Order: sequence, then C-alpha cells, then structure tokens
Amino acid sequence: MEKEDIIVMNVPLKFVNQRIEDYAMQVTYDPKEDRGQVVYNLSVIRTADLNKAVRVIKDVCRSGICASTMIRFEQSGARIEDYVIPEGMTGLMTICSTTLDGLLLNRGVPMNPVGGGVVEVEERVPRRFTHLIRYEYTTIDPLQVLISQEITSITRVMKSGNGNILANIRECHMEAEPILAGLLEDLSGAAFTGILDVGLPNTPALGVTVDPQYFGVVALGGTNQMAALVENGIWVKIRAMKGLVDIATMQDVLTY
Repeated sequence: MEKEDIIVMNVPLKFVNQRIEDYAMQVTYDPKEDRGQVVYNLSVIRTADLNKAVRVIKDVCRSGICASTMIRFEQSGARIEDYVIPEGMTGLMTICSTTLDGLLLNRGVPMNPVGGGVVEVEERVPRRFTHLIRYEYTTIDPLQVLISQEITSITRVMKSGNGNILANIRECHMEAEPILAGLLEDLSGAAFTGILDVGLPNTPALGVTVDPQYFGVVALGGTNQMAALVENGIWVKIRAMKGLVDIATMQDVLTY
C-alpha cells in the first residue's frame, strides 16, 4: 500500500492585537447617526436559562458595567458566520469593545491595542488593573480566558460598588487628545459607550504603563454581562470578537 501524501498548510498564528486591528478597520459605526457596522461577541446559553439571563444582563446594563445595552438574540439552528447555534441553545450577540478601536481609527487616531484584564473597583471608582494579558502575546481573547478563571465579581460591584470587573486598554498618541475629546462627546448619547478611564500622556492608566508620548484609554469589557451570567450559575460559551454586524439589527436589552 502506498503511503498517502499529507499536505500540511503553514497557516500563521494570528495574535489578538492583529485581529483587533483587522476588525477595527472594518468598523463603520457612526455614533452621531447611531448606525453602521460594529464588532460583536457571540455567546451561547441554554434556552431554558434565557429569562434569567436577560434579567442579569439588564441589571448589569442598568449599573453601567457594560460597553453597550444593545443585543441580538439568535435561535437554535441559526448560522452566524461559520457557527450554527446548537439545539436547545440561544445565541446572544453583544457589542465588543473593539468597536472603540474602530472609532479611533476612523477619526485618524494612531492607537495600539495593549491588553485586556481585570480592574479593581472601590466605592464605584476604578482603581487599578490587577490582572492583564497583553494582546500581542495571546491568540485567545484575554477576557474570555479571565472569565473562565472566575475571578470577576460583577454582581458584587453592582450591589456594593466594590469588586472586580473586566476592561481593556489601548494607547493613543498624545496629539490625538482633542480628537478623543470630540469622540467622547459624540458617544455620550450613543448606543455604544463604556469608556472607563482616560490617562494623562506619559502616565500609567490604572497602573498600566504606556509608551512615551502616548496616553491610555481604558474601556469596559464587552463581555462583562457574560461574566455576570457565570457568577449567577448560568452556563455560557463565549466566542469573543466573532465578526461584524449592523447595529440596526440589534435591540436595546432594557426594552426586551
């Protein structure tokens, strides 16, 4: 018997910072018009848990610990990109904070994605990153990894103002400060918000050092709602940064 030829394709690994840059360049969302393409996360839960899950997500959104209140529900059997929602499951599409990186690029702001991690909150004020995974060193979304470690306490932050939440940080050149200020103003009434902290040039942002002539911009993680589901005993499977979706196809979960 002849030995079969095996063809090995050399597909290079794509690290998270490269994925962020790829998706960011495709964002078309206009916060003034509240329309366009945003980056989304896809999470899957048991349909039997849907009502409880929606209640938890609403609580997180009302507490302001989310990047956006927009959501889209997908029933079992629905195909999303290369993934089909399994039988007995419901898909939850939420806005990924990578959308912010797209908004920065669209306005000509030079930025570098730094990493994602856990931020300690005391008396409802974000104090510092206690854990950080740098995007350039991982092929798996850091917040997805950290949720699996069960080190968040979103529910406790909602109740007492103290605990750990998910966030991410990127650095922008100091000359872009006026542009960022304009963007933050536009986001104040938009469906996507979630800015947690803006550091000073050449100064650490929530304890994370930035490059010279840069300042840090910290945003709430787009999967904080999912971390809260895990904390409340709801099984969830997360596929962070799954793709792009028109925000017009989503709805405000607070009106669901």
